[in-house]
Amino acid sequence: MDADWSHDPASLAALVAPITSAQADLVIGSRYVAGGGVVDWGPARRVISRGGSLFARTVLRLTPHDLTGGFKAWRGETLRAIPFDGIHAGGYVFQIEMTFRASRLGARIREVPIIFRDRRVGQSKMSRRIIGEALIVVLQLRWDELRGRGPHPVRPEA
Repeated sequence: MDADWSHDPASLAALVAPITSAQADLVIGSRYVAGGGVVDWGPARRVISRGGSLFARTVLRLTPHDLTGGFKAWRGETLRAIPFDGIHAGGYVFQIEMTFRASRLGARIREVPIIFRDRRVGQSKMSRRIIGEALIVVLQLRWDELRGRGPHPVRPEA
């Protein structure tokens, strides 16, 4: 969860409920499912965020709609099953890569709607370099997978 008040702590109960009820291994607080949304964003930021998620979703063949957000709940076993030594990403694309890796491990991924508010403190670190890194890492993940070097589909033990 972001520490700049973009994520409402009141949403935590809904976020962890599918984990505690054993319905999911990873839960994403999603701006892009029914009931979710963003507040105080300009058109450019909306396009970059939605476009980034759509690009990654398409290239990596993932089902979650919100791949770039950081409001997530993980089942401990699922997170421990991800081999961190092969992580490509830093920055925002780390969120995409972690969801990709969880998916390829067979994790049950769910999304719950959240309202994301623009930060009350601090400044965005988004830059052209970060956007470029995201494009390259997403393509690299898919390329590695096509060449048989991607994460192996093994479901984490319950």
